Amino acid sequence: MGTKANLLIDQGTDFVTSVTLTDDDGVALQLTGYTGVAQIRKYYTSATFNTFVVSVTAATGVVQLQLPAATSNVMDHGRYVYDVELTASDGTVSRIMEGIVTITPGVTR
Repeated sequence: MGTKANLLIDQGTDFVTSVTLTDDDGVALQLTGYTGVAQIRKYYTSATFNTFVVSVTAATGVVQLQLPAATSNVMDHGRYVYDVELTASDGTVSRIMEGIVTITPGVTR
């Protein structure tokens, strides 16, 4: 099970957040060969989704999520669910993060 983290995104803006993966001693994990994917859905069973851009910095254990303004602008405001999965070079998949995304409505057009 991934770490629970709820995200707040302002509709129509660029969103960026990062998480550093560490071992029990607080040392950054080596993520060479890992790739990431993350999706936002209105409900767990929704067929439609939006995708975070996921960047993995292998040497520092940093996983960054980005949602461009063009994407958040077309999303209805409200509550969504998301998760982030990393795939190792051997094909092992791990969910590292999950939670609720709240898109707050914008005023400026």
